[in-house]
Amino acid sequence: MQRLRSRHQFQAVMAGAPVAKTPHFALHRAALSSAHEGRVLFPVADAWLGVMLPKRWAKRAVTRNAIRRQIYETARLQAASLPQAALVVRLRSEFSRKQFVSATSDALKRAVRAELEQLLARATPRAVKPAEARDAV
Repeated sequence: MQRLRSRHQFQAVMAGAPVAKTPHFALHRAALSSAHEGRVLFPVADAWLGVMLPKRWAKRAVTRNAIRRQIYETARLQAASLPQAALVVRLRSEFSRKQFVSATSDALKRAVRAELEQLLARATPRAVKPAEARDAV
């Protein structure tokens, strides 16, 4: 898995609407064929991942860093099932400081990981079962 590094990579992925949402996160996805000024933004055919954690939703740096570590670790564990696309996980609302007093508590880490697993599972295009295909027609 590759990490998004440049501003242009993030802008290319964030240009579209989110493909999946959970109560605290949104997932944006873009094809790897994106280019900027004639240069390919994603030179390797692999899953690319970027993280956006605005200070607005996670005020303390220790909270942002703990969430960022959970995102990258969860994605690393699910790397085989991630599509070959550029993905950005964006924090879209804060975790309650009353419920999660410590920024590095195990409860917060479990809550973040559970939501991320749901989010990344939605990013993977699932195969349509024959029964679902009949019902869709």
